Amino acid sequence: MSKSLFKSTAVVGSMTMISRIFGFIRDMVTAHLFGAGAAFDAFSVAFKIPNFMRRLFAEGSFSQAFVPVLSEYQKQKSHEEVKQFVDAICGTLGFVLLCVTLFGVVCAPWVVRVFAPGFDDHGPRFDLAVTMLRITFPYLMLISLTAFSGAILNTYNRFWVAAFTPVFLNIVMICAAIWLSPQMSVPIIGLAWGVFIAGAVQLVFQWPFLKHMRLHPRPKINFRDPGVRRVLKLMVPALFGVSVSQLNLLLDTLFASFLMVGSVSWLYYSDRLMEFPLGVFGVAISTVILPNLSRHHAAQSTEDFSQTLDWALRCVLLVGLPAAVVFAVLSGPLLSTLFQYGHFSGYAVTMARKSLTMFAIGIAPFMLIKILAAGFYAKQDMRTPVKIGIAAMISNMVLNLVLIWHFKHAGIALATSLSAVLNMGLLYYFLRKKDFYTPREGWKFFAFRLLFANVVLGIWLWIGAGDLQDWITQHALWRGLHLAYLLISAVVVYFAGLWLAGIRPHDVLIPQRQAG
Repeated sequence: MSKSLFKSTAVVGSMTMISRIFGFIRDMVTAHLFGAGAAFDAFSVAFKIPNFMRRLFAEGSFSQAFVPVLSEYQKQKSHEEVKQFVDAICGTLGFVLLCVTLFGVVCAPWVVRVFAPGFDDHGPRFDLAVTMLRITFPYLMLISLTAFSGAILNTYNRFWVAAFTPVFLNIVMICAAIWLSPQMSVPIIGLAWGVFIAGAVQLVFQWPFLKHMRLHPRPKINFRDPGVRRVLKLMVPALFGVSVSQLNLLLDTLFASFLMVGSVSWLYYSDRLMEFPLGVFGVAISTVILPNLSRHHAAQSTEDFSQTLDWALRCVLLVGLPAAVVFAVLSGPLLSTLFQYGHFSGYAVTMARKSLTMFAIGIAPFMLIKILAAGFYAKQDMRTPVKIGIAAMISNMVLNLVLIWHFKHAGIALATSLSAVLNMGLLYYFLRKKDFYTPREGWKFFAFRLLFANVVLGIWLWIGAGDLQDWITQHALWRGLHLAYLLISAVVVYFAGLWLAGIRPHDVLIPQRQAG
């Protein structure tokens, strides 16, 4: 039933919404205290490296390989066998993570040189980035074990726990910025310690829920366990699948390190805003459908598998396209209202706006990638996303080299969005070619109605937004009230457009077998 999927997605989305709200508060605090200069450039790199590796390995390749195998164990084996599998995975994963963490701490200078080669080896950005990376790198181990725990909880439909967990990251970092940073000789280092502490807090939060389910792991290193070997076999090709967007974002940082001071920070704040719709709905719905798709595959229910994908694609487009319109048209007002305080100037708003507008092009494709890739991972087909991921990553690098000369940091964002479009298109093509997915009837009418509603929304916001200079020069209360009016009215206008175009709630919420 798509109603149950919608309910689960709503739960994950609402929990993620709370996290994103605290994330905005965190970004407002850091923008006010640290601005968008050399120190924050260094922190962005020190935080992005372990965060990137967490998304690539823990939430990317590991989760996409682990969840389908765990779903099979849940459906076909006893609880004791599941527990043994969880213990073996936890011990093996923990051992690998410990080795990687030690390597990252010891080799921090070389890691920074690889990921931010534009930083001067003897400059303040490089030295700060190395110091903070040694503090933040253990976050990789802590948050990866948190992602492991969350994958178990999601497989057993405890979606809200994993979705709520990132709230603690934002709360701890806010506290670190306000209270810990002033105690440091270099204030920005307090933010790095906040990242480390937040990793431990998130892991501790999830552990009791696993204990209640009698799946609290007792780590055992066992590379010979059949389940572990299957997960490791599936992990290797999955690295370049759904996580390719994270590779592209890290490549953005690499190229931006060669540009003027502030470019890394402008991309960081743009990316943070773009992550809001991706996290609240894109990640939420992909998190919910992967265990469901895996169970349909295990039960050899081809029709349910295809219809679950179809439902997810329609839901993503209903949210992803208007989100892209809002972020493209209101990029300046959003940045000004949220971040233009203290050390974050009107000039920084103007520069970050350029990259956010380009990132907006990729919002819907990024969401669709997560859904389409889940179709392959549930089928345990890792090779196809690998090939597509490599093609998308190469295109991103080429586009970066072409666009960066004229558009600077905005060209980097545009290259990322265009490579996401390519990734999405290829995933869809091969899903159809392999007969993993057959669209329901009515897609042409659905697409036309959706286009109508989004054109109406775009016109309304373009008229209401006005000149960016008015936002930059006005006081904070005016910006906040005016943005709230525009966003609330945007919801009303969009849903009115959908209604006039003929889209009704039952088009999404009806049971799958009656769909079409």
